[in-house]
Amino acid sequence: MYKKFLFILFFFTLVIGCVTDKDFDSPKDNCTELTINATFADLENSTTGEVVKVLDPIILEGYVVSSDIENNFFGTIHIQDKAENPTIGIQFLVDTRDYHLNYRNGEKVSIKLKDLYLAKKNDNYVIGGVFTSFGNKSVGRLPSLQVKEHLFSSCNSAIAKATKISITNLKDYMVNTLVEIENLEFIEEELDLTFAEAKEETERTLKDCLGNQIKLVNSGYSNFADNILPTNNGSVTAVLIKDKNEFKLQIRSLSDLNFANDRCPPIVTEFTSTAIFISEIADPDNNAGARFIELYNYSNEPLDLNNWKLNRYTNASTEISASIDLSGYIISAKSTLVISPNATEFASVYGFIPDVSVSTNSPADSNGDDNLELVDPFGEVIDIFGIIGEDGSNTNHEFEDGKAARKESVTKSNSSFTFNEWIIFNDTGENGTFKTPQIAPTDFTPGIR
Repeated sequence: MYKKFLFILFFFTLVIGCVTDKDFDSPKDNCTELTINATFADLENSTTGEVVKVLDPIILEGYVVSSDIENNFFGTIHIQDKAENPTIGIQFLVDTRDYHLNYRNGEKVSIKLKDLYLAKKNDNYVIGGVFTSFGNKSVGRLPSLQVKEHLFSSCNSAIAKATKISITNLKDYMVNTLVEIENLEFIEEELDLTFAEAKEETERTLKDCLGNQIKLVNSGYSNFADNILPTNNGSVTAVLIKDKNEFKLQIRSLSDLNFANDRCPPIVTEFTSTAIFISEIADPDNNAGARFIELYNYSNEPLDLNNWKLNRYTNASTEISASIDLSGYIISAKSTLVISPNATEFASVYGFIPDVSVSTNSPADSNGDDNLELVDPFGEVIDIFGIIGEDGSNTNHEFEDGKAARKESVTKSNSSFTFNEWIIFNDTGENGTFKTPQIAPTDFTPGIR
């Protein structure tokens, strides 16, 4: 009995000693070399989208780039056409657990397509068995025993490599292939979360240092589902998938993440500049609906107006009467930003749609005796028209029934109202202004400086 026990212990130790990890090498005598007679590109002639049964003896070769070694993939084997720089990938639906034991991550395989079902879904190819529901066929998981009749490990030792790419350069042809994206990190709002909720497919959000985002899809049954998301920055190697026209990533294991770098510096979205100023304010004598206010960017660079504001002080008020938040708008280099309180009437009068449409009684809807200021994201007054606390009527900053236009010689903003920077038309203004009411559209130049 004792000898029998030693024999069993020796055998068990021998087996354990031969297997270094779960994803061990397949024995060489399990490999098969088939004669390849087609390429993945030839699938284009096999289906136009509907589910078809492959009747021809087509044999393809490719490289397995997915793995269920940590249970983040289930029932899907993703195969790309080349070891490097692939041009297409397919998804093989299988009813097989632990397929990584037979088809190692990155290894070359041959695929017998005859008697498999093929479909093109969202411009991507899916192969497998057939599933019928209410008379409609779709590609389903191929039973486990049949998988080995169609998918064969090659004796070739070449291993697939990931394509290095950025989020913004991802293309449809890369779906179902292996990609590597550097300088990624999980968004701040998710840093205390786990990779996945228990037993639920969960998406977490990655971003690059420019703020571009992509979702990481994780199974609630994966080995790492309960792990807290890493806080650092680094590279992600993953299978690229597409869901509802959105690119997403799916990793094979935690080793696909290499987060050893510091997080990205904060993205600066708030800028100030004296190159932006008020260039024209309009109160046409013949049409109050054609009022507008125009800003100009004298610089050679576009400027994001995130958290910039345009304030109006009605008549002699010292309190802000109305304000426009300019966040979300970018004013191009040497260009204007036209703001209208009545976009429909503006387009009818001037022949084009204003850049910004706001409400009536806003700073863009002044009747000519109000004061206006342009404020940067840091609360500093960058440019001003009029004198706050002084009603513009009968003054040198009245533009009732007329306009106030910045002189061509002005190249930067001014936080103090300086009359000689302006050409002002009105009906009752002070000497130095032109008491000539202005008629739209002839007397106005929105969008031109």
